[in-house]
This record gives sequence, C-alpha cells and structure tokens, in this order.
Amino acid sequence: MKLYRAHEHKRMPWKNGGGETVEIAVFPPGSGVEDFDWRISMAAVASDGPFSIFPDIDRTLSILEGNGMSLAIDGQEAVPLTRSSPPLAFAADVPVAATLANGTITDLNVMTRRGRYRHSVESVSGRFSVSKQTETETVFVLATGNVSALSDRHSFALTALDAMSIDTTVTVEADHTVCYIIRLTPQE
Repeated sequence: MKLYRAHEHKRMPWKNGGGETVEIAVFPPGSGVEDFDWRISMAAVASDGPFSIFPDIDRTLSILEGNGMSLAIDGQEAVPLTRSSPPLAFAADVPVAATLANGTITDLNVMTRRGRYRHSVESVSGRFSVSKQTETETVFVLATGNVSALSDRHSFALTALDAMSIDTTVTVEADHTVCYIIRLTPQE
C-alpha cells in the first residue's frame, strides 16, 4: 500500500494552457502528458471552454467540488455532470466543450492509453471493502473528506483529496464523505 497525500501531489499546467492540473499518480512514473499509460489527476475549472485533446486516450470525469458543469462531447447534446452524477466515461481524443453550472468546480480525471490499459471509476460512501480483482490490476482509493482505513497490516487516516494504492483488502469507513475507487487494468 502506498499513500498519496494531497500536499504532495504534483502541479502542472494543462496541456492546452487554460488552467492547472494536480497530478495524483502516473504510470510509468515520471511520464508526461504525451507518453503516460495511465494518469490520475484533478483540476480546478474556473471558466467555460474546450478540453485538451489527448490522442488514443479514454477518460473518466467526476465532480469533486462545486456546482457541476455540462459537457458537449464530439458535437453531441451536452451532458450535465454534478457531484451526485456517476463518473462520466468518454474518449479524450474528440472535441469536448465544458460549460460551468455556477462557479468554479474541481474534477477528478482518470485517463488510460487505449491498447495498453483500461479503467473504471466508482463513487462510494459508507463502510466498504476494496481489493484487487486480478494480480495485474492497480487499485486506488481517493477520499474527498476524512476517512479511516484498515488493512491486515495497517490502520491509517486519509484527509480530503488524499489517495492510496492498495495491494491487499482494505476496509474504509467513509460515513460522511464520498470516495472514488479507481481500477487500472493492463490490456493484453
């Protein structure tokens, strides 16, 4: 198990220069926006506008803070996305235009390179257990508030926007906050 504390996350400009990304984890370690296999990040979105284009990338977006936004994906009718919406999966190599509902939002962005990895993102709260489903899977839990976690070896606390990668079954107590379970699986 590895902890990724919010104050340690890496900050960098968006690919299109329109804002700042907070990178939680990337694989391979140290890879950039052009050569990652998978990437977990957050971003504050303060104005309407286009998303960066990432060729051969699939992405899932979730709203962590704020009143939400609508996404017009590849010219289709806009899809509203709020904190209570399920995570939204879409291709990152098509035009996407964001329209904020009312003020700045913070989103969770999970991206995987097609043909190398696939991913899933699930929002959960309350008491839950999470474990790897296969030996090759990488699993992260991101907390949006204070939670406690217990494995067979450790007991620890996560605060808002801390994350952990797990290698054994972990039981999480998230009574008054939402957590995101992120699964990253290599494709053969």
